[in-house]
Amino acid sequence: MKQFLYLSIFASVLFSCNSNESVEVGNKTTMEIEPEFNAGDVQKGEIIHATFHVKNTGNYPLVIASVQGSCSCTVASKPDEPIQPGEETIIKAEVNTDKTPSGEIAKPVTLVANTEKSIVQVLIKANVINK
Repeated sequence: MKQFLYLSIFASVLFSCNSNESVEVGNKTTMEIEPEFNAGDVQKGEIIHATFHVKNTGNYPLVIASVQGSCSCTVASKPDEPIQPGEETIIKAEVNTDKTPSGEIAKPVTLVANTEKSIVQVLIKANVINK
């Protein structure tokens, strides 16, 4: 019985890899995004709520595949739906300054999208002051 199960799994994997379907690659578009959010002076332990305005300046829907902070202190979210040509959206990110050193900080947020330069980095800057 086990041999039949293994044979069935092997056959399904073998035949599923032998597909003649073609894969269509999506269209590239362009976007404008604010490169930097400066929170100014913030108290250590404060949460920085950064926003980045994004506009689709191209002719095809803008799909943001991922938005990721550079460390555990930076959390960002991406839009769920594609941004249509000419439309705008906001990327939100938060920095927990409890997890950062005091002084000047610059936390990058990386976006991956269907643009000609598919990886774009923006910065969240602040001056973290001890209480």
